Amino acid sequence: MEPEGTAARHWAMALCRNAGFEPDARFETTDLLIHLRLVEQGHAAALLPSLVWNGAPPTVAVRQLPRGQRTRRVFTAVRRGRSRHPAITACRHALRQAAADVAASADG
Repeated sequence: MEPEGTAARHWAMALCRNAGFEPDARFETTDLLIHLRLVEQGHAAALLPSLVWNGAPPTVAVRQLPRGQRTRRVFTAVRRGRSRHPAITACRHALRQAAADVAASADG
């Protein structure tokens, strides 16, 4: 899981508790690729966003979350006056496009 005190950890803990169990979090990191590797090697189960697959087929068994609890918000922050910088604009565009692609694939 994500480290204690993060919004992602709070969301994951609430999701597990609402499903009727208390998770046993043995590993903590913000690096989703480490989460994925732990699952691939059989050391853990994880809540992974679809973006981790980067358009490739999943490398582990995937289960859908309960309806109404499948979304996550991603925020970007920049220094004042830098929001129109080409790198910032490109990054935000790529995030929007990736999210739209994932949403489209989930609908189809």
